Amino acid sequence: MTQVTKKDEVFLQVDTEASTARSLSEHFTFEVPGAKFMPAYRNRIWDGKIRLFSPQNGELYLGLLSYLEKWLEDWDEPYEISEELKDEKQISREVLEGFITSLKLKSRNQPIHPRDYQINAVDYAIRKHRALLLSPTASGKSLIIYILVRYYELLLQQQDNDKILILVPTTSLVEQMHSDFLDYGWDEKYLQKIYSGHDKNVSKKVVISTWQSIYKFPKKYFSQFGCVIGDEAHLFKAKSLTNVLTKLDVCKYRFGLTGTLDGMQTHRLVLEGLFGSLNRVVSTKELIDKKTLAEFDIKALVLTYSEEECKLVKKMNYQDEMDFIVTHQKRNEFIRDLTLNLNTNTLVLFQYVEKHGSVLYDMINTSAKDRKVFYVFGGTDTQTREQIREITEKEKNAIIVASYGTFSTGINIRNLHNIVFASPSKSRVRALQSIGRGLRRSDTKDAATLFDLADDLSHKSKRNFTLNHFLERINIYNEEQFDYTINRIKIK
Repeated sequence: MTQVTKKDEVFLQVDTEASTARSLSEHFTFEVPGAKFMPAYRNRIWDGKIRLFSPQNGELYLGLLSYLEKWLEDWDEPYEISEELKDEKQISREVLEGFITSLKLKSRNQPIHPRDYQINAVDYAIRKHRALLLSPTASGKSLIIYILVRYYELLLQQQDNDKILILVPTTSLVEQMHSDFLDYGWDEKYLQKIYSGHDKNVSKKVVISTWQSIYKFPKKYFSQFGCVIGDEAHLFKAKSLTNVLTKLDVCKYRFGLTGTLDGMQTHRLVLEGLFGSLNRVVSTKELIDKKTLAEFDIKALVLTYSEEECKLVKKMNYQDEMDFIVTHQKRNEFIRDLTLNLNTNTLVLFQYVEKHGSVLYDMINTSAKDRKVFYVFGGTDTQTREQIREITEKEKNAIIVASYGTFSTGINIRNLHNIVFASPSKSRVRALQSIGRGLRRSDTKDAATLFDLADDLSHKSKRNFTLNHFLERINIYNEEQFDYTINRIKIK
């Protein structure tokens, strides 16, 4: 008989026979994609696998309970689960909506009410005590977080660990979350920001911090938190995330929110293990159909090159091909002309700062007439980024040239009409997060367009690397049911 109990708020304790433990270990062992390129693998320090169950101590992430149950049932293995693991909060819809009404939610000083799917997400989270909420970019995740924070701020009042920790991946998101909470109607006295230059001693009920700022703190520091919420959870580095979440071993209420997952099973299982079972809140297509999000059109522009250039690229490795593309003068001139012909607010996204971003910015800024052109990259401080965002909200034809890392995730610009993918990208998460920047509706905007630039440098039967990545993005657009057209344009 396999006995499953709760060790703490992080781990299950699985007591079973040695043979069953070995089989469980195999089931919860996964090869990490791309591991062979990592230094630890190359130096033979690591075998390229991640193991979620330890047969030595019988530990498994608590959030993987449902996966464990299914495995035990499939194997006809007799098992018993302790009653404390079956605990669910019973809350009626009427009571929940009454609580939400009592918050007197507002935005821009106007009353607001959450949409049904947002209430459903809160309902699921409260009932389960822990969850990984998958809700697309621009679906209103910050409001879901705010309602959960207000609920647990009240619930935890009688506990010793009565603080709430909100983790985000960037300082910009710390500032934005703080700003959103004030906008919804809460008081500054409840909120504390922690990142470089801020006091790390907790003096208020709710801490909003980057995970980088606190993941090295001692375990004792985390004992004051009864609830943890991770926003944009897909961006947390695995070791840092597990470092923080495993130290929160007395934190019962834990919720991760993300707009995208990278498609890798290991990534999903780690997030579910640390936060809780996955709940798909709503899809982008549903929100567009309901006109909650802006209509979205994708214009895929496949740039073609001379035979001589294709022959040259054929011999290149991936990085050399990327360098060839982003430093191509005629290609950059095309991006400049495309951007300047878009007479509404436009975001141009690049990957490499010096060899591409700064070049594009100079080209666009020099040629722009009576248009505000901004440049944002990793070296741009948080305050400046926020100022640019606020200015763009009031403009009609501003241009932001920004790195994927700074503006593809979490930055909310309602008044953004166009996005240009200036650099090739193979990341599913990056593509969907970047698209999300254009999906918000505003009083002056109900539609947006993505210009996805691809480069056909194929020669005979050999297709170039970045064209393959473009075809992967097309698969994503099909999966998400986005409308798109493909046009071929000769680079001269």
